[in-house]
Amino acid sequence: MRRALPLGILLCGLATLVAGAPAQAADRPKPGSVYRDGPSGRYLLGGTWHQRPDSQDVGLAQRFQRQEALTGWTQTTVPSASNAGVFTPESYIGTVHWYRKDFRLPRAARSSKWVLRFESVNYRARVWLNGKPLGTHVGSYLPFELRAKSVRRRGVNRLVVRVDSRRQKFDIPPLSQRASGAFEGGWWNYNGILREVYLRKVDQFDFAEVFFEPRLRCRTCAATVLVHAEVANVNSGGATARVSGTFGGRALRFRRHRVPGGGTARFRARLRIRNPRLWSPERPTLYRGKLTVQTSSGRAVQRYRVLTGIRSLGVSRLGRIQLNGRDVNLRGASMHEDSLSRGAALTPGQMRQNVGYLRELGATITRSHYPLHPYTLELADRYGILMWSEIPVFRMASRLFAISEVRNKALRMLREEIARDANHPSVAVWSIGNENASRPGAGLRKYIRKAERTVGDMDSTRLIGLATSGFPTVEKQRIYTELDVLGINDYFGWYNGPRGTISDRAQLSGYLNRLHSDYPNQGLVITEFGAEANRSGPATEKGTYEFQSEFLRYHLDVFASKPFVNGALIWNLRDFRVKPGWAGGNPFPNPPVNQKGLVDDQGRRKPAWDAVRQVYRATGPYR
Repeated sequence: MRRALPLGILLCGLATLVAGAPAQAADRPKPGSVYRDGPSGRYLLGGTWHQRPDSQDVGLAQRFQRQEALTGWTQTTVPSASNAGVFTPESYIGTVHWYRKDFRLPRAARSSKWVLRFESVNYRARVWLNGKPLGTHVGSYLPFELRAKSVRRRGVNRLVVRVDSRRQKFDIPPLSQRASGAFEGGWWNYNGILREVYLRKVDQFDFAEVFFEPRLRCRTCAATVLVHAEVANVNSGGATARVSGTFGGRALRFRRHRVPGGGTARFRARLRIRNPRLWSPERPTLYRGKLTVQTSSGRAVQRYRVLTGIRSLGVSRLGRIQLNGRDVNLRGASMHEDSLSRGAALTPGQMRQNVGYLRELGATITRSHYPLHPYTLELADRYGILMWSEIPVFRMASRLFAISEVRNKALRMLREEIARDANHPSVAVWSIGNENASRPGAGLRKYIRKAERTVGDMDSTRLIGLATSGFPTVEKQRIYTELDVLGINDYFGWYNGPRGTISDRAQLSGYLNRLHSDYPNQGLVITEFGAEANRSGPATEKGTYEFQSEFLRYHLDVFASKPFVNGALIWNLRDFRVKPGWAGGNPFPNPPVNQKGLVDDQGRRKPAWDAVRQVYRATGPYR
């Protein structure tokens, strides 16, 4: 029986490999980044990478020790999904993969320090630089950073990353296989470094967090922009920092602060704008914000820039979501970062294509089950598409929320999402989960209330909500009356639901009326509705293009008749992969593909596209 060697032996082997193996395709990272907003000093670790599958036997560790581990690696680029196009049960449950990058450090002052930033790794990452461990991280869709303490200023550096996409008991989102053999999970489990990797140069001070917070009481009122900047001191000795900046070309004034060694200090400024140009779907006006942090001697060590907007969001006592004081009437489609050729490791061109589909459709809102790539958010800012931004707290058993470790993981993800995305005016809702227990138990209620406090403490300019299954069997839940918005996943006429209660689409109208009666002060949004389609046939037959077109038209007509329905999102913009054996209610499915998309894998628009586009382009973003 083969046994995996202890991690210490692998570490030793990695160190030996770095010391004795020749460099391959070592390059200097280029300055810049895929997305615009953020600090200066970013260098994209692109170019040539190498990858190899893990082997959990003695052979791999021995090859590391004999310095033969360069064999078996194949050339790749990052972002990379190692199992893109591999749709076996083993691929879905999770695999272990190794990535390696050789690079030379960009030219910089000797006082500079370096940070490695990973935008998203799925799911567990263990990182070494020049054979020395830098750290680990658990989770995906959100960035993490590690100090590159073992970086070489001269010569070649070797970065090695071990990626493990297998889920453990309390991971978010959960993924498992039942005793029956059926799989649990809502989208394909792609292994790899799924978004970009950067080197960041820091010198004395680093902008740890920046938030340009707009305050607007009414559409014609003056606006106030509160600027919050958290500055970290990357050196061990305390030092005084000075922050300066502009917003919309006007100067911001900050007090200087002494920042303790290895600690942080908060800087604040306030600016009044008499006649603000407001951000909205029909006119997505963006303001340029710039910050600079300097040493006490006046030396600028880092800059930070954003394009952000001034707008207000709220919910009236009648349950109407209001953008800049006007009742909204939003229509859109949700999306998954999924490509047949690249898995979840989308290119900037593919992200532009997805947003281009939304624009062509006439969409004013979109959604995903997890935080999307920052570049997608910047495109949404630019083109006036609102975002229902959700953390992947998805279909988790109620008993899990009774465990503090699980709640704390979810809350950490929420904090990280807000810290990363708070400057995007397109983000309208911080959604804290999707299709969890329809009747929240004590643990889930505790999580919801802690999430409410988290959002209130970090960002009071947006709405907090969650998405839940639309089942008539579920009575009013008092905990939902504490939310700003409630998302309803509507599959009346597609799935059967509990005891067949949603099999008849004619019951949808009455159900929505009851929801509004139960939650008169909450903004109701249809967060999902859709039907699979992969062939032509009768409009009465599920799975046909004709059925999908008629299904979507019917639901859109019902929503249009309900003034309290603030928005509706088709599930989904494009077809994507779910899990082995997926059928999705289609009598003739194509597992593992969810074919509820308006666009298929080849970019072909299904017949429902034109029907939806006609409705969306005739529906303005306001009541």
